[in-house]
Amino acid sequence: MSNHILFALWFFLPAGIANVTPILVSHVPGLSRLNVPLDNGWRFHGHRLFGAHKTWRGVLSGAFVGTLTVWLQVIGYRHSAWIRSVSQPVIYDHISIFALGLLLSLGALIGDTIESAVKRQVGVSDGQRWFPFDQVDYVVGGLIAVSFYIRLSLEEYGLILVIWFAMHLIFSYLGFLLKLKRQPI
Repeated sequence: MSNHILFALWFFLPAGIANVTPILVSHVPGLSRLNVPLDNGWRFHGHRLFGAHKTWRGVLSGAFVGTLTVWLQVIGYRHSAWIRSVSQPVIYDHISIFALGLLLSLGALIGDTIESAVKRQVGVSDGQRWFPFDQVDYVVGGLIAVSFYIRLSLEEYGLILVIWFAMHLIFSYLGFLLKLKRQPI
């Protein structure tokens, strides 16, 4: 069972990192010119489409860092028998770094953006928590996107969902303790 957990952590790591990257780069001065809302201020039924916190800076930086993570995973895979064993059933020798990186990263970011749009339309204000949807949106988005490229078992998809839901709760709380977030969840 521990190998299955390690696989779930390893495989979805690029999406998890892509999901947190927009928060981490929000104060990087050189990227401030990309701080343009994805929805350009557009409204649907009187509500912002995605909200001010969904920016091109977040999407581009998340996609870049997520794809970079896949590249580092491939390097690790090629040099470590242990990583190769953890990576099963995915054979990283036969994947495209860009395809896997962009599908996981953009899938996670698009999942989060779609959830934000739904959140606005049902009247949940920007910045207000929407449990458990805020914690699983990126996982569902990343898994749907990558499923067109890599097929996993239903058990593996389910395990990734559960583990990364838990990871989100843990890291959200750590972000709260580090004063990167206003609320613990």
